Amino acid sequence: MNLEVEIIEAKPEDADLVGGLVYDLLVELFAGQSHLFPPEKMKKAAVSLLQPETGVWSFLAVCDGEVAGVINLNECAAIYAGGKFGEITEMYVKPEYRSKAIGKKLIGRARSFAKEKSWEVIEVGAPDVPRCQKTVDFYLKTGFEEIGPRLEMSV
Repeated sequence: MNLEVEIIEAKPEDADLVGGLVYDLLVELFAGQSHLFPPEKMKKAAVSLLQPETGVWSFLAVCDGEVAGVINLNECAAIYAGGKFGEITEMYVKPEYRSKAIGKKLIGRARSFAKEKSWEVIEVGAPDVPRCQKTVDFYLKTGFEEIGPRLEMSV
């Protein structure tokens, strides 16, 4: 059975939905540490970021009227990247929709959006291996190459 999937750009009024999906992602990634990511904080950040001119975009995968996943992109800039480029900050597909090519369609939309923005590169932070090897393998299969991990510092 072919699943009808539509990828739509989220609007500011979708912020609660986007924030909730990011919360679900973080709960899955950091089991037992969900207290570090209060849902209200995720939704508040989504409200702030899903505004015009923030350099942040969100796309939702909708299957038969149900939201199945999200991909969030932001615009970055670096000399090594040749100027402006895109970064996938969060991507999540609900468990019941996995292995149905929804992630591949979200990546495809990110790629076409990157072309619209004249970005030459899209980056994504690789999760830890071996725990998230399936995720890394997914990104490699969709055209990403390993360029090393990232580190973070709170300021």
